[in-house]
Amino acid sequence: MSETNKSSSRWQRFLDNDIVYSFFTTPGAIIAASITFIAITAAFAAPIIAPYNPFDPAQISLWDGKLPPAWADGGSPAYLLGTDNQGRDMLSTILYGGRISILVGIAAVFLGMLLGVTLGVISGYFGGLTDTIIMRIADVQLTIPGILVAILINGIGRAALPLELREEFAIYVVIVAIGLTDWPQFARVARGATLVEAEKEYVQAAKLIGLPKFTIILRHILPNTLRPVLVIATIGLALAIIAEATLSFLGQGIPPTTPSLGTLIRVGNEFLFSGLWWITFFPAIALIILVFSVNLLGDWMRDALNPKLR
Repeated sequence: MSETNKSSSRWQRFLDNDIVYSFFTTPGAIIAASITFIAITAAFAAPIIAPYNPFDPAQISLWDGKLPPAWADGGSPAYLLGTDNQGRDMLSTILYGGRISILVGIAAVFLGMLLGVTLGVISGYFGGLTDTIIMRIADVQLTIPGILVAILINGIGRAALPLELREEFAIYVVIVAIGLTDWPQFARVARGATLVEAEKEYVQAAKLIGLPKFTIILRHILPNTLRPVLVIATIGLALAIIAEATLSFLGQGIPPTTPSLGTLIRVGNEFLFSGLWWITFFPAIALIILVFSVNLLGDWMRDALNPKLR
């Protein structure tokens, strides 16, 4: 068979995959994935595509502060979405702020997934007292609103740091706070998947031939728990971005010197009733679109990866 035929065959098998077919036949999934991809790409390419660097004092002028969007009376073509009270270009600050929000969200979800999946698989595989302790801790944490847990952990983390290091390490404290809030969901899903996989014949056969327990977990059980975990991770990314925005809006998250979307909304909120609506409006719209698209993508993944719906 020629290389062209081989490539064509591989491409056809790819297109025939149930999940791929579901994606390309679901307009909502395509739109959500496109918006999410564009948002993430634009955010991480901010130093290249942003008109200005909002953190460079040489590119900021107080004389240009509080300018409305370019199409409004008094606006300037140099600032498409206007400027904030410090004279920073709003489009540039949204791109840079979006990068921080997305970075915090991804890192927090990864931390929560790493901790939750590890504990969930251990809980489901070993059972007994180990299972009881881990699940009771998860149940207790799930009875408390997540944002309150995040505020508590964030407050403890900030208090533990010397005053001069709090701002420098604020982003890491927020990541840990949100990540430690999210782990119970991952643990419960991973535990449920582990209980199902542990009863299957191939796992029982691996036990009979004497494979070490952690080899069985890593080689046979863990890979088969990833589908439901990926769904939780996608939806969790949207929730983590909202949690970061909430913490920053309350003044407990990212400092104004390295603003996220939540920080931009908080700063703009101070000027909302003085007619400077754009300082809050545009970061809020960016946050809503980002969270909505990630949520929509997560909903599609949940349905596409559910064998009962295929």
